[in-house]
Amino acid sequence: MEFLRWPQWLKEHYKNKKGDPFNVSHLIKLEELHTVCQEAHCPNIRECFGSGKATFLIMGNTCTRNCRFCNIDSGIPGPLDFTELDHLIETIKIMKLRYIVVTSVTRDDIEDGGASFFSRLAFKIKQEFDNVNVEFLIPDFQGKEKAMEILADAPFEILNHNIETVPRLYADVRPQADFERSLKVLRFFGKKNFITKSGVMVGLGEMENEIKKTFEKLRDTGTEILTIGQYLQPSLRHYSVKKYYTLKEFDKLRDIALELGFKEVFSGPFVRSSYMAETTNLANNRSSL
Repeated sequence: MEFLRWPQWLKEHYKNKKGDPFNVSHLIKLEELHTVCQEAHCPNIRECFGSGKATFLIMGNTCTRNCRFCNIDSGIPGPLDFTELDHLIETIKIMKLRYIVVTSVTRDDIEDGGASFFSRLAFKIKQEFDNVNVEFLIPDFQGKEKAMEILADAPFEILNHNIETVPRLYADVRPQADFERSLKVLRFFGKKNFITKSGVMVGLGEMENEIKKTFEKLRDTGTEILTIGQYLQPSLRHYSVKKYYTLKEFDKLRDIALELGFKEVFSGPFVRSSYMAETTNLANNRSSL
């Protein structure tokens, strides 16, 4: 398996990401929680943990799928632990969060894919806190409309579901997912009046015209917020990086997305779907109405 080394400028860019992650890491361990920051080896972990932010991973840390870009363990997950919700509420209190991003492993072993678990968490957060915006980064629930209906009845602000890459690469990069199914998820929640958001990785071998067509399809679903980041290969066993995009290329992709009508676009080598999520004007404006 080939491994394309980071260019020097990217290494220098990474060195500028500073922060002390100890306090947040210690709290997460104490509360027996998981974060995608740790499980996926996110390059922003020092910066985010150092500033008191984290993206929480619920329903365990074992995924039923095996996407070739992802560092989260795959296998047979254990049963759902509903005390996880109480630990998360306590962590929100301690961290004094006003914007929380929660994602999950994919749980194809559960009939509703974990939609009820997300829903229960949303109600708990809103019952406990008056001014916390909630962003859920969800799996596709196998496209089951009944599962999506369960979640659509819950109180939260932003529905995030990552499209990840262009359709041509799905078979190699995320063989258990389906491009059109993911578009269906975004379209469903957009029609339910949620702010919808999605993320794309680049550097997997996609062409510029494919990226633009993917952006167009996302906009057709009503998706309003887009994140664009560089794919960074976690290990030799993962899908190989084909290209490292320059900062100018990320700026160009941002411009393309904005021209297509996305309201907010975050584009850069270390941008991830929850990176600087709390800065979104859409959720903050809606919650102030």
